[in-house]
Formats: sequence, C-alpha cells, structure tokens
Amino acid sequence: MTPDPEPFAVDPSHALDLVTLFSSSNPDAEMEANAIHGVLEANGIMSLVVGAPQIHSLGFEVQVPRANLEEAERLLAEAKEAGPAAAVEAERATEDAG
Repeated sequence: MTPDPEPFAVDPSHALDLVTLFSSSNPDAEMEANAIHGVLEANGIMSLVVGAPQIHSLGFEVQVPRANLEEAERLLAEAKEAGPAAAVEAERATEDAG
C-alpha cells in the first residue's frame, strides 16, 4: 500500500481565477486571440485561449489570472499602440540576436 500523497497548500485567494481579457465573435477572432496569447506569453504572462475553431460563431476569448489582468491590459494596449511595424522590428531584432 502506498502512503497518502503529500498534502499541498491551496491558495484560497482569487488571484489565480481566470478572467476575460479579450472576447470577440468577429470572423478574425481566432487569429486575434492567438496573437494576444502570443504577446502575453512572450512577456511571461500565462494565458488561455478559449473557443471552438469548428464553430466560429461561438467566438473566442483570452483569459488571464486575475492577478495579472492589469499587466496584461497594459501590454495589450502597448502592442496595439506600437502597431504591426513594431512586431516586424521586434522579430528582426530576435533573428539578428540569434
């Protein structure tokens, strides 16, 4: 008989609860959700894309832990303000560094 697994501490706060950062049912919602997910992951913020690619009319969401919501909103606003040119420039910088 194996011993009982070691008990682990449960975080009773709501800091890890997932909250919606982005939600859309537009035709390009899946692409936008994946782009947002990429920006967040690249900046160390865990996120989850929720949606059904087979049923686009249901829409897509990007969810983040409640504790990271403000930082995620700030990163998303910065990315939108910088625009596509900044993404291309950042990609070039990454390729040059490698």
